[in-house]
Amino acid sequence: MEKRIFGIILTILGIVGLIMAAVGFVNSENNWRELVVYGVLGFIFFFSGIGLIRTTKDVINRNEHIS
Repeated sequence: MEKRIFGIILTILGIVGLIMAAVGFVNSENNWRELVVYGVLGFIFFFSGIGLIRTTKDVINRNEHIS
């Protein structure tokens, strides 16, 4: 379960990075290095988070008793 939560956090960070890159591009900021960094980090975080969510299996712990 912890890996899936970490994947969700990475995915959200990736979306934020991609949105920041898109907003900076639309606003025609001259600092292209900043836009590239936001875009690349957003891309990496987004797809690594999605991959982590997809590959993590939910395991039921048999030792816990539900009351």
